[in-house]
Amino acid sequence: MDLRLGNGFDVHAFCDGDGVWLCGVKVPHARGLLGHSDADVGMHALTDAIYGALAEGDIGQHFPPSDPQWKGAASHIFLRHAMERVAARGFTLTHCDVTLICERPKIGPHSTAMRAALAQIMGVEVERISVKATTSERLGFTGREEGIAALATAALVRA
Repeated sequence: MDLRLGNGFDVHAFCDGDGVWLCGVKVPHARGLLGHSDADVGMHALTDAIYGALAEGDIGQHFPPSDPQWKGAASHIFLRHAMERVAARGFTLTHCDVTLICERPKIGPHSTAMRAALAQIMGVEVERISVKATTSERLGFTGREEGIAALATAALVRA
């Protein structure tokens, strides 16, 4: 059996705005997230986890921030590309897990919608996707509410 695991990590700072994109869902918030694309920190970490499982680098190698065509791009473009690479290499996603790290906004009320959005983008069953959150107990940049961090793990198996 050819089983692959990959991990991803991403952070984005808060900026002016009226909501944040997290795992494909716009969550109302008093601030936005700063980034070259839509700054969906959860989707970026998950995309990197998939590229990592394939040993194909990271999101910045596939979609360089120096390339102006990706300015303001929706992160589903990156995640779909990673899933296309999974299929092209003969793998299927068996499970993925995303952890969002922030004091606010509260993630729990949106996690079901986030799982559904990721499932639709990735073309997999929602039961294969976990989205959860934790705080950093008011420590560090996330604890000071300066931004959001995300961790993700993806498991692939050769089809």
